[in-house]
Amino acid sequence: MTIDPKTIPAPIAYQILTGSVIPRPIGFISSISAAGIVNLAPFSFFNAICGEPPMVMFCPMNRRPPKDTLLNVKATREFVANIVSEEIAQQMNLTSGDYASEINEFDIAGLTPVASDIVKPPRVLESPVNMECIVHHIIEVSDKPWGGTVVIGEVVRFHVRDSIIDKDMLIDPDKLNPVARMGGPSYSRIKDRFDMIRPVIK
Repeated sequence: MTIDPKTIPAPIAYQILTGSVIPRPIGFISSISAAGIVNLAPFSFFNAICGEPPMVMFCPMNRRPPKDTLLNVKATREFVANIVSEEIAQQMNLTSGDYASEINEFDIAGLTPVASDIVKPPRVLESPVNMECIVHHIIEVSDKPWGGTVVIGEVVRFHVRDSIIDKDMLIDPDKLNPVARMGGPSYSRIKDRFDMIRPVIK
């Protein structure tokens, strides 16, 4: 089947996109407003994009009114990217609702906010990895209803649970136990893996 995305409704194009680009890691983003109101929300348009300096990105979809997370990072230029393990998947899902801006999703999910070292937004204690980030760039990709904005952040501090990282600074994926987003309401576990050695070209 060949599909021209301009000939189908935007929600269907989004459905095909998110059903094909799987699994997607989840950025559990904590942010804070200029008035000091904390927000916590998951984003499956999330990934690592640069190694030196380390950077991550997440993409809030357009909403009317805009997502609190996007308003917060525009105002304060800071956020924390928390990794979602299977142990907190249900709590993460609780924060995905469209709550009023004065609602603290940490309270909704029963998660514990912990003061960050550098940035103002708190990190999630129950998350196995937290990345404190300073906003590097914000790019509006599309202003259409199903469009979005790319938020790029430089990681200025890693917090990694001692039990999941070894002396060589390698993170054990089984101990990290992350969950990933599939299409629709589905999620996946990262359990079945295999290795391949990159070819050496002489």
